[in-house]
Amino acid sequence: MSTVGVEWTRPSDAERDRALAILRDGAGSGRLSHDTFIRRMNFVLRAQSRGELADVLRDLPRELPRAEPRGVSWLRDLRAKFSRSGRTTSPYHAVAAPASLALPAPGSPTVRIGRFPGATLRLGDVTVSRFHAELRHLGDGWMLRDLGSMNGTCVNDLRITTTVRVRPGDRVSFGAVVFTLTYRGQ
Repeated sequence: MSTVGVEWTRPSDAERDRALAILRDGAGSGRLSHDTFIRRMNFVLRAQSRGELADVLRDLPRELPRAEPRGVSWLRDLRAKFSRSGRTTSPYHAVAAPASLALPAPGSPTVRIGRFPGATLRLGDVTVSRFHAELRHLGDGWMLRDLGSMNGTCVNDLRITTTVRVRPGDRVSFGAVVFTLTYRGQ
């Protein structure tokens, strides 16, 4: 009677879910690019053995961050909901206008937005991903692209999933950080 090694047995749904969670954490922490995350996610979903799952995760830490208490996530979601609607939690507080962000001059290099040290526009807010978005001038206008960020990029309060043309006066947000786009001369 032959025995089959554990690494050659078919992975369970729970093992696949754990592998996907590890990949999401790797993408969120900047260890994986968006394209690498998508490629590995598809590989996890098609894996025929536990050994294949282990190969996909070989260069990532196996420990997932501890989940935050339910009350903390509920409070953060509530705070985000009020900030998206343009209101504060108290009717007695004034709503601050978003900061201005000057669009780059035509022909300027791509503006990379995120928390990582090499970003052109470095934002220190925890809701901003390390590699969050990029803004570039193409042809006759400016284009904004989300780089697979965890908390999303919005233009005029709509989350974008593809490259979108932006203009002065548009309201853009990277996570919870909000700007109004302007021309350099404004």
